[in-house]
Amino acid sequence: MTDYDGIYQSGAAPWEIGVPQPALDLDVRGPRVLDIGCGSGEVALELARRGHQVTGVDISAVAVEQARAKAAAEGLAIDFRVGDARSLSLEPFDAVVDSGLLHSLIRYGGAGPYLDLLPQLTVPGGSLTILAISAAGAQGWGVTEDYLHATFTAPTWTDVTVAPIEVVSVTGPLPGFLLRALRSAP
Repeated sequence: MTDYDGIYQSGAAPWEIGVPQPALDLDVRGPRVLDIGCGSGEVALELARRGHQVTGVDISAVAVEQARAKAAAEGLAIDFRVGDARSLSLEPFDAVVDSGLLHSLIRYGGAGPYLDLLPQLTVPGGSLTILAISAAGAQGWGVTEDYLHATFTAPTWTDVTVAPIEVVSVTGPLPGFLLRALRSAP
């Protein structure tokens, strides 16, 4: 697994662009939102500015400390936690936002437990938004549109849409996908 603490300490995270990904749709449902794989908190901060009650989780303690400092500087009440997205024990949220986590888990072989957990983290009728780098631009470790359509299916997920997007990084743009889905009622 990658040393995310080291990456954040060095300031070398190419996905940290100082704002949420421009292609990310942050028009989410309900008051309670989970920013899973929150990094230094740009998505969580924007969601809190829009009035949502946000919980941000990341595996990097360094990233979470950076996110807490940003929230404190703006006076935003965000619950940032250090945790592994493959084994969280949290109450379900009205919306779950993943901006770059899924493709990282796929890259390092740990997506299965995460994908199994997502329905438990999303209330019935809640929304799921995933921004992921395409395998076409990620030297074989991203996602494909077919993978997303095959993974997010009924009966668990409905109203699934997948759109091609451009993912911004400090090293240049990459092709990606934006998935939107609703959690089915049990």
